[in-house]
Amino acid sequence: MVERSSDWLKQAKRDLENAEYELKGGYYEWPCFLSKQAAEKAVKAVFQKLRVEAFGHSVAGLLKRLPKRF
Repeated sequence: MVERSSDWLKQAKRDLENAEYELKGGYYEWPCFLSKQAAEKAVKAVFQKLRVEAFGHSVAGLLKRLPKRF
């Protein structure tokens, strides 16, 4: 598996930037969606750094599968 944690984090940061932009425009559904996407990508970055495959889109589910020390 190719380690891509920095790619996942860059994408998460861009999603948050876009969410902030959409929020300023008064579009509330997109910031919610983009914020969830950013959280998912940030958690997947942790999995990548640990060299563990992450499956699914539930942020809570992904967090539950992280080793206890994280």
